[in-house]
Amino acid sequence: MEATKTAGRLVYHPEAHLAVSSQDVVYRREGDREFLARIYQPEGSGPFPAMIAIHGGAWANKEWLQNEESHRNLAEGGLVVVAVQFRTSLDAPHPVAQQDINYATRWLKAHAAEYNASPECVGGVGWSSGGHQVMLGAMRPRAYGDTPLPEAPDVDGTLGYVVLGWPVIDPLARYRLMQDRGNDEVVGRHIAYFGDEAGMIEASPPHILERGETVELPPVLLLQGANDESLPRMMSERFIELYSLGGGVIEAGKYPGEPHGFMRNAGLQTSRAFAQAKSFIARVLAEH
Repeated sequence: MEATKTAGRLVYHPEAHLAVSSQDVVYRREGDREFLARIYQPEGSGPFPAMIAIHGGAWANKEWLQNEESHRNLAEGGLVVVAVQFRTSLDAPHPVAQQDINYATRWLKAHAAEYNASPECVGGVGWSSGGHQVMLGAMRPRAYGDTPLPEAPDVDGTLGYVVLGWPVIDPLARYRLMQDRGNDEVVGRHIAYFGDEAGMIEASPPHILERGETVELPPVLLLQGANDESLPRMMSERFIELYSLGGGVIEAGKYPGEPHGFMRNAGLQTSRAFAQAKSFIARVLAEH
């Protein structure tokens, strides 16, 4: 079974188990620094749909390959998944990371054909703080396009859909949770990235929705463990409510007994969560 583009329509098969190869490419250079993308490419005739993948790490750690098995799992259904390096708070504060992510999204669209992928309806997946970043970028696809992409100046960072894995969707709410717990390390990462509480509010998707900012609202799937103690309780539910009230379509899966990052570990709930994610991707692409 191949997941490919049929009669002008992108197709993804949740039950497929295509062989997947990977390669690292330099997608951007800035001075002496190279930014890498690991491209997970399924075998088949294609062109396949594509997805940009954003790592977590409380906006600080450089864990761009932490979710490699998850990316391979998603790619097996017929999806070119591109996990990217970007600057973190160890390099510079917000919005530099968002600028890098926006550039990487545009680069993927411009170069999709080189990796047997389609530039149409490119999706995004983000894990933990990467969930916040990919959602923020999807809501503001033109706000962070400061870095020129000469080969495709008219391409923007719009995403066709977003998958969120245990996202830190409201940085201010998580910041206050960590303050209450006396977790100075994570509190410090929030400050290093956002500067202060005002910066967290400005870049918080639920606060953006509450203040009525005009944004894009692509279809969203949010996945989280019910025993996730790294996030405030009901933070995700509040975002789901605001997103749907704002006119966006959003689905959710909360998995019993599971902690933060649960989909990195094999198990029944992980299998169920990937099945939900793959079904979501297939349905969004079928509707595109």
